[in-house]
Amino acid sequence: MPKITYITFDGSKHTVEVPIGLTVMEGARDNNIPGIEADCGGACACSTCHVYVDKDWINKLPPVDDIERDMLDFAFEPDESSSRLTCQLEVTEKLDGLIVKMPEKQI
Repeated sequence: MPKITYITFDGSKHTVEVPIGLTVMEGARDNNIPGIEADCGGACACSTCHVYVDKDWINKLPPVDDIERDMLDFAFEPDESSSRLTCQLEVTEKLDGLIVKMPEKQI
């Protein structure tokens, strides 16, 4: 099972196993990781699962589609090069070792 590391704004690291087929957001939710609110439940209708992807992982992820890009405009301090919505990142074996960092807050 792929392991994903979630780093909260205060620097706390939470490494958990996330089943293939779930999203990175569902992995955070199911493991009670603080910092990802996921208000819309994964429908890409809010920005409360926003993270900054570690620089070593940015080019290993599928590209941002137009809907996700539009929702990122509502995120707290989005970074054009590393911001993603975790509800749009499906967990595969290729994501084993993924590192994401939470923003200061979700809006």
